Amino acid sequence: MEPIRALLEALPPAMRDPVLFAVPFFLLLLILEWAAARKLESVEGADRVPEGAYQTRDAWASISMGLVSVATTAGWKLLALLGYAALYSYVAPWHLPAGSWYTWVVAIVGVDLLFYSYHRVAHRVRLIWATHQSHHSSEYFNFATALRQKWNNSGEIVAWIPLPLLGVPPWLVFASFSINLVYQFWVHTERIEKLWRPIEYIFNTPSHHRVHHGRDQQYLDRNYGGILIIWDRLFGTFQPELFRPHYGLTKPVDSFNIWTLQTHEYGAIARDVGRATRWRDRFGYVFGPPGWAPAEDVTGSLPDVLNCAEHNAPQARPRSVGSVGAGLDPVGRPESKGI
Repeated sequence: MEPIRALLEALPPAMRDPVLFAVPFFLLLLILEWAAARKLESVEGADRVPEGAYQTRDAWASISMGLVSVATTAGWKLLALLGYAALYSYVAPWHLPAGSWYTWVVAIVGVDLLFYSYHRVAHRVRLIWATHQSHHSSEYFNFATALRQKWNNSGEIVAWIPLPLLGVPPWLVFASFSINLVYQFWVHTERIEKLWRPIEYIFNTPSHHRVHHGRDQQYLDRNYGGILIIWDRLFGTFQPELFRPHYGLTKPVDSFNIWTLQTHEYGAIARDVGRATRWRDRFGYVFGPPGWAPAEDVTGSLPDVLNCAEHNAPQARPRSVGSVGAGLDPVGRPESKGI
């Protein structure tokens, strides 16, 4: 592991993030998938967006949010580095050797478990959901959607604090999260069907992550894992893909403006808090689950789009074949939609 560390330390600071090395491959895969889906953009008369399709304005919104997130993430990491370094140097009871294989295992598995925990909280606490919802705002599911990243990484920065406290070097915390993020790129596609069963059992796959991005009632708040899906199996949040999901938010934003996509839920929170007359209601609007409302204000259930039989009927999605398909498809949410 020392050669890897030496390589990273020899690079300028801006080039030490493994995500930057992966960006050219992200773009190449995105271009190939988009080119293969070009004919699907003009399909009309279908009840739904075809599998694997791109919509130009939607895709460019995703790409633009991803480009901005590169800069914002760098800023958040700089702040985190100061805190992590202090915890690692002055508080951690021991320092794990960066050159040992088990330190990398602790870091990578630890980041993945903490990502699961943070991701689950992000879907159940509205203030944190306000940051994360931008990633779920597209009604398309493709490699461009993977780039639709949030600009506020403060929640994740807090989530990783246990690692430097356990003696994991701060640079390795960042490297492990970057590995986690790189892995998650390829699961944002409809072109890969179910894989070999042992892989589907252990790892997050496109099939599992399609469920996570679905707004159907059966799929809400499921499959939070980053690299490993075993956390969902262990903690009761796993849901297999039974039919093709309807993607996006239960209450769409209806905008391609990247500032609106990133910030509109904060405005919705402010409006709800401003209308509330009791402090417990104000607290609920901020820290309750997305879509929370005082009991006396709840007059209905989930939108019809989530409950109707047609939307929850099997649609010949899962084929247990480990292959790529050959053909070229917040928001005040009544319930949260479930990195």
